[in-house]
Amino acid sequence: MAPTPSPAWVYPTLSLRIPDLAHPGVHTFLQLLDPHTALTLAVEATLTHLYDSSANAPVVGSVVLVLRSMDGVAHTTGSETHKEIHLSVDYIVKKGGPAEAVRHEIMGVLTHEMVHCFQYNARGTCPGGLVEGIADFVRLHADLAPPHWSPDSVPDKWDAGYEHTAYFLDWLENRYGQGTVQELNGLMKDREWDEQIFKELTGRKLGKLWKIYVGNRDSAV
Repeated sequence: MAPTPSPAWVYPTLSLRIPDLAHPGVHTFLQLLDPHTALTLAVEATLTHLYDSSANAPVVGSVVLVLRSMDGVAHTTGSETHKEIHLSVDYIVKKGGPAEAVRHEIMGVLTHEMVHCFQYNARGTCPGGLVEGIADFVRLHADLAPPHWSPDSVPDKWDAGYEHTAYFLDWLENRYGQGTVQELNGLMKDREWDEQIFKELTGRKLGKLWKIYVGNRDSAV
């Protein structure tokens, strides 16, 4: 059954484009997922974890999912109000495995990319690692993390990106309260990037936060 969109959110128009219906990755996607349901769930996860109300979220008029043959996994492009998520059907074929595992991975990737449709990025000046980390933070909190992710794998820097930064953000959320990452995202709406944002959020400088986080992870291993 398709989810019923919450009236609290402004939903974009969702559509699908498939250049090659014969591709086996397309067959797999359509067998495992209803495109409208999958995209709606990705929108709901994104808005729920990034915003406390529709008034604070950007209005995205449309999101097009493009299932096509390409290198890599996925990427998002478009203007402020009209987005395209390109998902590699070659990756779907390469992923393989049990149907539920493949469905889980596709939903995780779609949710990650949907975050890029809605998140703020400090007028384009936000470090790329933080942009990707916030997207994976939402994926993590939507219970869509893949099995190989681990909070015990700590990189050399806080903005290494993806799940590494996502677990750092998750630690901040647990330490400083639910909604911390929402606030972080909101602070990047109308200003350029400055790491002082972290001190505004927590009262501690970013370098100190990272040092505490790494120390906690080292002691937990």
